[in-house]
Amino acid sequence: MKARVTIMLKDGVLDPQGEAIRHALGGLGHQGVAGVRQGKLIELDLEATDPETAKVEVARMCEGLLANTVIEKYSVEIV
Repeated sequence: MKARVTIMLKDGVLDPQGEAIRHALGGLGHQGVAGVRQGKLIELDLEATDPETAKVEVARMCEGLLANTVIEKYSVEIV
């Protein structure tokens, strides 16, 4: 079983990397980009066999290590 964790900065948190990407795109002639939010994608190979149990365990991983929940939000997808 595989889990995909998407981690993004929470709304309202300044995203300097996203702003740098937006600025660089403008410099390359892509003027129609009003905003960019940059995040992380983490894929985990799990030994779990129950999707719901796996999702709970991955959420615990996010809360404990993978995401800084003060400024980041995350979503878990079991595939």
